[in-house]
Parts: sequence; C-alpha cells; structure tokens
Amino acid sequence: MAKSNGIIKIEGTVEDLTFYKKDGRTFVRRKGGISKERIESEDNFVRTRENNSEFGHSGSSGKVLRLALGSLVFKAKDSQLSSRLLGMMSRVKNLDTVSARGKRKVSIGLTSTEGKLALKGFDFNGNAPFKSVFYASYDLDTTTGSVSIVDFVPAEQLQLPQGATHVSLQSAVLAIDFETEVSELRYSPVVNVPINLTASSPTLTPTSVPTGTGVQLFLISLTFYQEINGVQYSLKNESFNVLHVLEVL
Repeated sequence: MAKSNGIIKIEGTVEDLTFYKKDGRTFVRRKGGISKERIESEDNFVRTRENNSEFGHSGSSGKVLRLALGSLVFKAKDSQLSSRLLGMMSRVKNLDTVSARGKRKVSIGLTSTEGKLALKGFDFNGNAPFKSVFYASYDLDTTTGSVSIVDFVPAEQLQLPQGATHVSLQSAVLAIDFETEVSELRYSPVVNVPINLTASSPTLTPTSVPTGTGVQLFLISLTFYQEINGVQYSLKNESFNVLHVLEVL
C-alpha cells in the first residue's frame, strides 16, 4: 500500500490501481483478490464454496416468500426487507441439523419448533412492527384462519400515520413449501373502518385454509388511508402499513 502526495487527489480505480481516502489522506493499492476460478476449484476454498451455496439458498428462499405473498408485501415493506429476510432465512437454515455443511436447507430447518419460531413474528415492514402499531386484543383460530378482534377502538388502539382517516384490516393464510417452491395463498375479505372512537368487533376469515407440504403462515395486514370528498386514498407515506406473521405451523 502506498500513499499519494500529489496535488491531484484521485478516488476510484485507474487500470489496476485503486485510490481511496482514509483519515483524510489518499492511499493507492493494486487491485487484487482471488479469482472466481480458484474459488470454484481449489481445495483451500471448500469452506468458501459451502458458505456461498448456503448464502445463495437463503437469499432465494426469501425471494420465494416475497413472491408467494404478492401484493401484500408490496403494500407493507421497507428498504431493508431483502436483507432482513436473508438474515432470518439464514437462521432457519442453520437449524437444519441433518444435512451436510453447504447443503443445509430452509425447508428442513422449518420442520423444527425453533425454525418455526424464527419465522413467527416477522414484520415485512420493519418501520411498522405489528406490536408497535396495533394495541387491540385478538384471537387467532388456526383451524379457520380467522382473526377475531373484540371491542376494537381504532383511535385509541392504533399508532396512526399523519392524515390517516381509515384503516383496512385483512388476514391471510399462506401454505408454502420452500423445497418445491409451491405455495397457495388465501385472503379474508377486507374490513375497512373509520379511525374514530366507535368500538367494533371485526372477524377476518379467509375463504379457506390452504394445506399441503411445507408450512402454513397465518398473517395480518393493516393498510392506512385518507378520505377526501368521500374517496379513500392510500397514503403516499406507507411507512405505517403492517404485514405480520402471527403464527407458523
């Protein structure tokens, strides 16, 4: 590594030299690194190949989940969702105690109680965790997928975004197999209520509960709106919208 004392301070790469700043001073070093061919073939990099394989699998599993949930995720996500899903899927993959290193799978990790607990409680919008937005009591019936909310007073039991006048609630059940990537999603009808002090007791019941191989995810969604002249508009700032995993079976 060399230090640049020239008048012109360069940052970036020129041919095989990289110029960079550190502590207010400019340094230069020759581009280096290990070639892809060496990593893919040499025995010294077997651990690297194993880590890369599992890293890719965890990333793909997160993508499979996002795609399976479709528009539910589009309405309630944050800029770090992909990386947070990667971290969560990596933790689930690590709970695969039967596969060889480099071949551990999310689908096997989810067969354990610990794997299901790692996914339970996940918030797709990290800016709006369910427990920080929704303060009402509820009951989940995993036989029907119903979420029952008793004596719900929106103005008192929600953390509200500025300008919100209404909230829509919806439950969903997702059956997903991370091995085959086959999934089935069923929704409840949307319940839309004004944000006021009037109590109601909505029940969110999906049209059916999908089954099959893999796991079942029971979710709840909250979307906020502003009513203007009788028309409800989705808030441009959707940072308070919620999509939360209530249970995993």
